[in-house]
Amino acid sequence: MVRLLQITDPHLFADPQGELLGIRTAESLNAVLAAIRQQEEPFDLVLATGDIAQDQSAGAYRRFARALQPLARPLFWLPGNHDALPLLQAELGLAGCSPARQLLLPHWQIVLLDSQVAGTPHGWLRVEQMQFLEQALAAWPDKHALVCLHHHCFPVGSEWLDQHDLKNASELLAVLARHPRVRGVLCGHVHQEYDVLHQGVRFLSTPSTCIQFMPLCRDFSLDVAGPGWRYLQLYPDGCLATQVWRLPCGSFVPDAQATGY
Repeated sequence: MVRLLQITDPHLFADPQGELLGIRTAESLNAVLAAIRQQEEPFDLVLATGDIAQDQSAGAYRRFARALQPLARPLFWLPGNHDALPLLQAELGLAGCSPARQLLLPHWQIVLLDSQVAGTPHGWLRVEQMQFLEQALAAWPDKHALVCLHHHCFPVGSEWLDQHDLKNASELLAVLARHPRVRGVLCGHVHQEYDVLHQGVRFLSTPSTCIQFMPLCRDFSLDVAGPGWRYLQLYPDGCLATQVWRLPCGSFVPDAQATGY
């Protein structure tokens, strides 16, 4: 069994006092990481699924790398719509984080995709990303697969947020349908938890380490639920088990009057 820790959407600033809608994002990330260390749940590697920085600064990425060092596990990452990919890649590279986009494990492979569209909040998988995924899945047909990207593929039921989904999700689903060993698709972006089964594949999203979006809202709305993280267990037979954990409700309360960001 391989055990994963997913953290997502920390939205850090170069300034440690930087706030997103009333929450100091460095403080909320550090509180999540402290809870993870205290929890002592075992994991073998960390997946960071985008929107690591809010201000697209080198300092934010350095802060992220330093914060995760005490976990003492390999860190793998992909960009979100708020990230500056060249800076993200450079700073995490300097911190010793792998730029790998395909992780080959004894019974599984993990494929990390870039769904970023510069200057827009929605996602799109470019032709080369689709080709890379198809080739990775075809090259290892006996391995179960977990596919990771930033944007969500299915509506989460919030009209304002579902405008910013993966715009060519149907193309991704067509690739997955040709490869029955794909067991899960893991994303961030929506700042909330969902777990949808589609044609035998689990589509999962995970709470942010900072602000949370209220589920099932037509208009922009923030939730008072605590920042969260996800554990996943990948079993040799292809089973995928997972749990979401959160800090206590009220640990980090956002600005209730916010109408967007």
